[in-house]
Amino acid sequence: MKEAAASAAPHLEAALEALGVAAEGPHLAGTPERVAELWSQLFAGLDPAHAPDLAAFPNPSPGAGMVLAARLPFHSMCAHHLLPFFGRASIAYLPGGSIIGLGALPRLVDHHARRPTLQEDIAAGVADALEQALAPRGVAVHLSGRHLCMEMRGARKRARVETALWRGAFADDPLLRGEFLSAARKRERRRNGDER
Repeated sequence: MKEAAASAAPHLEAALEALGVAAEGPHLAGTPERVAELWSQLFAGLDPAHAPDLAAFPNPSPGAGMVLAARLPFHSMCAHHLLPFFGRASIAYLPGGSIIGLGALPRLVDHHARRPTLQEDIAAGVADALEQALAPRGVAVHLSGRHLCMEMRGARKRARVETALWRGAFADDPLLRGEFLSAARKRERRRNGDER
């Protein structure tokens, strides 16, 4: 990644200069290098070597209810304008014969978020990976995010953008979807500011 950042820095400097921003002075000196290094970190999900290990384990309770990880923080970059979007992701699956370690779920979200992308593509990437690794009875993914490309330009309005994706039993059962969405949309902050 360091080699890629070093290679990208002169191009970023040329782009800034083309836009009338001279990369000189006390504040902009070194900015192209810093941005290139930052982007190499933010886009680490493009490297297949960073994909999380979704090693499956035998399910000790076949037919049990959903496995749910709710309100996982994520940060990403809009593929259309390279501005940040960020929020919370909730993931659930109905295990068949296999399960994965719970730590794999937030790593899976991070892997698909760390690239220029769309919120819908993060949801699809997470669902595809779970289906491929586990062959579950169903998968649900919900993302709620703020998009700075909408807040800083265009509409210039702040809003939560929600994306929901259903596979298998979640697509067929509205009660199951409701149970999942109730957990995914549960109020995150109380009056005292604590995360719940």
